[in-house]
Amino acid sequence: MYQYEENLDFHALDREIKCKREEKGWTQEYLAQLVDRTPRSIMYMENRGQHPSLNIFFKIVTLLDISVDKFFYPDKQDGESERRKRIDRMLNGMDEKELIIIEGAAEGIRKARETEGALRRPLARVFHSRAAAPDPNGAQ
Repeated sequence: MYQYEENLDFHALDREIKCKREEKGWTQEYLAQLVDRTPRSIMYMENRGQHPSLNIFFKIVTLLDISVDKFFYPDKQDGESERRKRIDRMLNGMDEKELIIIEGAAEGIRKARETEGALRRPLARVFHSRAAAPDPNGAQ
């Protein structure tokens, strides 16, 4: 008889729960109150990979706005590159201070792109208008 062998890696999901909870500034106690559980059960879930009931799981991921697809279907991430997946795994292992540094670097890259794009647009207009302008010497 065939038996399905695939298991959910709850540790990655638990790290995401902890990260999102901390992003919101919520304590384990506060989240526990919201889902009618003890703070210890939240701690066990985040640190030991304890599996909550489906109802509690639904409440937590809904409250914390967590998409579970990447945990349930890790191989079907819409063509995500391996590099992006590796970076995502590294980010999941970082603490809040490390994530602040990464966020700053990403924001710097985004701003540099915007600045670079803003500088290119006026130059493109100048070159385009020169190419379209008639030659003052009458040459064709």
